[in-house]
Amino acid sequence: MWPRRICVVGGGTAGWLAAMMLGDSARRGGHPCEVTVIESSKIGTIGVGEGTTAVFRQMLQHFGLNEAEFLAATGATIKFGIRHRDWRRKGHSYDGPIDDPHLVAGMAVNALDIYQVSQGESVGQTHLFQHLLNGNRSPFAMVQDRRVPIGPYHHAFHFDQALAGKWLRSKAQAIATIDDQVQGLERHPETGDITALRLESGARVEAELFIDCTGFRRALIGPMGSTWVRYGDMLPVNRAIPFWLDIPPGEEIEPCTLAWAQGSGWMWKIPTQGRYGCGYVFSDAHITPDQAKAEIEGVLGHPVEIRNDIRIDAGRLDSQWTHNCVALGLSSSFLEPLEATSIHGTVVQLMLLASVLAKPDDRARAAFNAAAARQVDDFRDFIRLHYVSERRDTPFWRDVAGSLPDTLAEKLAAWARKVPGPGDFVPFPMDLPHTDHHLHVPVLDGLGLLNAQTAKGWLAAHPKLRADARRSARALATEYRLAARRAIGHRAFLSSLHPETAS
Repeated sequence: MWPRRICVVGGGTAGWLAAMMLGDSARRGGHPCEVTVIESSKIGTIGVGEGTTAVFRQMLQHFGLNEAEFLAATGATIKFGIRHRDWRRKGHSYDGPIDDPHLVAGMAVNALDIYQVSQGESVGQTHLFQHLLNGNRSPFAMVQDRRVPIGPYHHAFHFDQALAGKWLRSKAQAIATIDDQVQGLERHPETGDITALRLESGARVEAELFIDCTGFRRALIGPMGSTWVRYGDMLPVNRAIPFWLDIPPGEEIEPCTLAWAQGSGWMWKIPTQGRYGCGYVFSDAHITPDQAKAEIEGVLGHPVEIRNDIRIDAGRLDSQWTHNCVALGLSSSFLEPLEATSIHGTVVQLMLLASVLAKPDDRARAAFNAAAARQVDDFRDFIRLHYVSERRDTPFWRDVAGSLPDTLAEKLAAWARKVPGPGDFVPFPMDLPHTDHHLHVPVLDGLGLLNAQTAKGWLAAHPKLRADARRSARALATEYRLAARRAIGHRAFLSSLHPETAS
């Protein structure tokens, strides 16, 4: 039976997504349910930039929320993908656009990718988002004084987490809020379920389901007995120093995340409308935080003010849903901030959770925990893929060339003989979006891990698909190049959202 009272602890993006999505699912299913969010105004956040996947935009549309209002109110920007600089080798860059041209090409397999690889051309040339990214464009054009989408694909966003959480809170309906902090849990002596939360003010909050969105504090799930499954032996970085950079007046804002490989890790650069949220993610087995700061200042050519020193204990909980407590966001898993896995994972896990809450028995919990574990394990392998590099110029890159997770090593061995397609990835439960071929192929292509000769051999054995792919690839590249020219510039589009300040 759907819980009549749900308590979400922790605001921010994850907490308010949880409150909104679970409350909405209850209303749509006709389940009487009271949702309460406990968040403390005493706990601040450092907005150093967050990237999403396209699933966040789909969530906005699901709730009927206005995208232009979201962008204007939160200072968010458009994201078409990730630009990877110096990962394969120093001086080399490649992009990972997040749209999938096979959705419009009408082909049962990924023949477009196979054709591009066979020709030694970037797979990005058949992606609309690649051409928009190349020209620093927005996803809209002006037609008769109206903004219209330039294509059929969902884009993503960059934003400040604190501002996004505040805006989501302003849009939440029928959700009670309490400004306080959890001091302790009360648990049933026989079942072990949480019966109530004790707050610093002395108040008690009872509920039937508790959602832990307290981040690294893990204020609820921590005492429940879940075990942390560590990835430190598979992922090479374990520390991050975030900082901000100003956006020079008049400088175009690139509609992508920059992931810039450095001597002992990589730097992120995420644009919001007011500044860049940045950070250096590194291995402290190879450099100290002071050395990391000095390295990044040398690369940028000026001092930076470090906002924090974050230790990355990469991993996940073995049981994300324990008793009547579900951990989401950073409470449940933590990976380096590459490929925008955090918010994406939260949205998808909430969809899974809502699908089973009407019958929250042991089988439902086991299925949810297995899906959540698989999701984060797949994220781990996808992130680790980025480090399969030609670089050997520093001790870090020489060490990183060592062991891979067995699951990734097996995939790379198979993909050396073929360009991966949909059949290489097991569908995620409920067919929810996951890290499938359309995200992997640009990374594999950019790192030089796909074989042109095997692609040619496959096409030779499928002459009709080869002809269709060649025709579609050329047509899409031409169409998307022209479409990008018609699109509004990214900065001009963002400025148009603020007519009172636009010059």
